[in-house]
Amino acid sequence: MTPNYDEGSIRTLDWQEHIRKRPGMYIGKLGDGTASDDGIYVLLKEVMDNSVDEFMMGFGKRIEVQISNELVSVRDYGRGIPLGKLLDVASKMNTGAKYDSKVFKKSVGLNGVGIKAVNALSSEFTIRAFREGQVKEIVFSSGKVIEEKELAATDEPNGTSVAFVPDPEIFKNFRFRNDYVESMMKNYCFLNAGLVIVCNGERFQSKNGLRDLLEENLDADSLYPIIHLKGEDIEAALTHGNQYGEDYYSFVNGQHTTQGGTHLLAFREAIVKTVREFYKKDFDPSDIRASIIAAISIKVEEPVFESQTKTKLGSKDIGPEGPSVRHHVLTFVQKELDNYLHKNQDVAEVLLRRIQESERERKAISGIKKLAKQRAKKASLHNKKLRDCRVHYNSNKERKEETSIFITEGDSASGSITKSRDVNTQAVFSLKGKPLNTYGLTKKVVYENEEFNLLQAALNIEESMEDLRYNKVIIATDADVDGMHIRLLLITFFLQFFPELVKKGHLYILQTPLFRVRNKKKTFYCYSDEERLAAVKAVGAKPEITRFKGLGEISPDEFKNFIGPDIRLDPVQMKKHESVSQMLAFYMGKNTPDRQEFIIDNLYVEKDEVN
Repeated sequence: MTPNYDEGSIRTLDWQEHIRKRPGMYIGKLGDGTASDDGIYVLLKEVMDNSVDEFMMGFGKRIEVQISNELVSVRDYGRGIPLGKLLDVASKMNTGAKYDSKVFKKSVGLNGVGIKAVNALSSEFTIRAFREGQVKEIVFSSGKVIEEKELAATDEPNGTSVAFVPDPEIFKNFRFRNDYVESMMKNYCFLNAGLVIVCNGERFQSKNGLRDLLEENLDADSLYPIIHLKGEDIEAALTHGNQYGEDYYSFVNGQHTTQGGTHLLAFREAIVKTVREFYKKDFDPSDIRASIIAAISIKVEEPVFESQTKTKLGSKDIGPEGPSVRHHVLTFVQKELDNYLHKNQDVAEVLLRRIQESERERKAISGIKKLAKQRAKKASLHNKKLRDCRVHYNSNKERKEETSIFITEGDSASGSITKSRDVNTQAVFSLKGKPLNTYGLTKKVVYENEEFNLLQAALNIEESMEDLRYNKVIIATDADVDGMHIRLLLITFFLQFFPELVKKGHLYILQTPLFRVRNKKKTFYCYSDEERLAAVKAVGAKPEITRFKGLGEISPDEFKNFIGPDIRLDPVQMKKHESVSQMLAFYMGKNTPDRQEFIIDNLYVEKDEVN
């Protein structure tokens, strides 16, 4: 029977109901904190952006952040929100000072939504404004006012304090991870010289801006000193190393645009044009940019982003009366980089040698590459290794965050995942035994080895990481010594030839249960001995305990529980100051006893959380 469509079918949602019903429209994906762009970090960023904008306007050089379990608090020492407008700023959509370009000319958030989204998506939210010896405090829950306190006298200096707890009903089993929070705080400081952020007692500050950012993220010594270029509303830094791939960090008005945009496209183009003109040679762009690590930051009036989470710049102009973003970046880089290379001939010579080395390597593997592409194309027509999903990263941008691919070993394991997966968004790639140890090998092996050639083709990462077909690349192996070894071999492959995949947070390890504890009424899946003991206690007398020795032993019906909404993933992360080359030399070089000890002692990826 067709339901009636009349006046009773029409419903108007309150602002907080709309945000809670469609959180993805405001903060992107939800997640549980295992990825750097999960919702809980977006909430933190929205609060931080307001405090940083105050600093950018010349008010408040210090921001204090405290994260304890689920509670997050941020205190700045800016001007403080006008007390009479505190309720409106925290709970009325499209309300904020950032609509007045005279007050916030080049701020991050212009939509008046950010802090309201944090409020609506928090089970507890308290905002306080300190201004001229008075304080105003309002307490919310799920965006609704619980208590609005009267104005009171205070000795506190001017500024704003926000404390919130992400709603556990929306953010399931979440936890903040130190590495992601620390990276966010450092980026704020790199982009705002003089700003001091104290996060959980640790002090962050930068004197040299983007130069400090590159030094922080270099795997090893660069081939030449970092080139640091500064202009009005634009800053850039670059150098080359010996790693494979290209590594970029791009920012707009202090916002980390992880997916790039018009400014990054212009920056990459500008580097190629400048280098070609300087050396008067028509180098291939891939040879110029091979092994580059670079950063660019620009400020734009009223920036237009391609999503609410502001990860990709869409603006074509830097302001209503300014030039295009492309022209602005091209003009700046061509002038400043050309001047630098003319003044620093020793750097110019090193850069030229690096480009020529890349050119020789590219030409040496061009024939192999052509044959490998033909093999991959032919294999894809009847490729049993790849069981693809229906939604692809490049063909449906709206669902790109949902796509993932499981890399498995063995027919039984891949069979279970294939039968259990969501065919729309989850793909499976089956390995044939243990992959080759690629440590110390050149990129030629990627094309000569059929397994890696097909894997590269499946991921679509040969030309650029921007073409990555799946948002999450998940290594799914047995939880034993052999499984751990396969994990290390795959991680070695990606770190060796596609390090951006790891650095950009796309590589994960699938957690699968070690035990099943059940009786006729209850079933528990346990990922550790501690969980097993708790489950035995909960089940009571005479529980049935099953120890899963491999993924193939878990039935497809059960597997649905482990790769669905409650999937447990551990991100493969680089710790600060870790060098890819040194790490690979230790774990994958000719030191078998050390590696074997590591495998035995580390069957699971380390878990790092904020205390």
